[in-house]
Formats: sequence, C-alpha cells, structure tokens
Amino acid sequence: MQEESTPQKEATKKPRAFKVDPSVMSRIRAIEHRDCARVAEMHQADMGSSLWAQLGPRFLLELYRGLVDSPYFLGFVYEERDAHGELTILGFIAGSTNTNRMFKALFRQRYGLLALAASPGLIRRPKLLSKLLQTHKYESVSKTSDIEIPGESLFCSFDPSLRGKRISGHINKVLFDDLLARGHRYVKITTEVDNLGANRQLRSWGFEAKGEFQ
Repeated sequence: MQEESTPQKEATKKPRAFKVDPSVMSRIRAIEHRDCARVAEMHQADMGSSLWAQLGPRFLLELYRGLVDSPYFLGFVYEERDAHGELTILGFIAGSTNTNRMFKALFRQRYGLLALAASPGLIRRPKLLSKLLQTHKYESVSKTSDIEIPGESLFCSFDPSLRGKRISGHINKVLFDDLLARGHRYVKITTEVDNLGANRQLRSWGFEAKGEFQ
C-alpha cells in the first residue's frame, strides 16, 4: 500500500484549478441509510479482492449501516436517472474526519452484528481471520509522516459508464471541500502501489507520496 497526502491549501507543485460542472455537482449528495445496500454492492463489485469485501456483501452492508451513523463519517453518492426515470446510484466515496476513532467506536458498538455478518465469509476463507485481527494496526503502520492527518478518503467506486466524465474528480472535490470546511488542511489516501492510474490522478490533484507499507 502507498500513502498519499495533500495540503488543502498548499502543495509542492500547484495543481491546475479543477473546472466544476454544476450539473454534476447537483447529482452528488450525502450517503443515507437507504443507500447502504447499493453502496455495499458497488464496494463488493469494485473492491472484491480487498479484505472486507472478501467477508461478503452482508458484512459490507452492516459496515456501512454503522458508518452512516458515525459522527466521524463523511460519505457521498452520485446518482442519475435511469431509462425508467428512477434515480440510481452510480458512484460513491466514503471518508472520515478521524478514521481511528471512527472504526474503534464502530467495532465497539456493533461488534456482535459485524461478527455475525462476517461469519459466513470466515467459514469459507478461515485464513482471513488472521488478516482481520491485524486491521487494528492500520493506523500505526500507515503513519509515514510526522504530520497528524486524521482526515482520510477510504473507499470509492464508480460505474464503468462514468469513465471519462470526471465524476470521480467532482465527488472527491466534495469530500475534500467538506474536510477543509471542518479545518482539515491535509487528506490521507492509501492506494495499491501498482494502481498506476489512481496514483497518477492523485499526483495531478497535488497529492504527494509519503511512503509505503504492508
């Protein structure tokens, strides 16, 4: 994993100004409870090889239900009307004002529900248990800077039909602006080292690589 972070007002190399499309921004709103099933579905489809996705859609659904209730959670969805005129979520982003506090509180409050939801996945893949027990180390192993960066972008997923439409840039901007309004000058993002597209995009937005970790 590679950690990226960016100052909200400063960067070593000033990125180009992001051109905002009001019609896109009007289709972005905060995640609500009614969205959790669709968000979990998209997370499973796009990040199926990640640890939590391997625990199954039921676990992800329970996870997002808990996250939406957290005071530290920031999440947004992008939606469009389908051929029948129904609004459909085609993208989402999930972040936090303090990831460590958010997940500690989440697992303490919903341990039983999350454990029950994760059990089918753990039965199918018992080796996941050892990896799951290591997740509490994320905060310490991913800290590669002396700067404290509690604000973080955690998960995002977009329907393939949105490629080339700059939707990801808009929804990331919404998250970054929200964090800035709350006083966060830096944002932390971790990506796979070999995810060249994501790393290239992050650098174009002014992010800097701060180290690697497993």
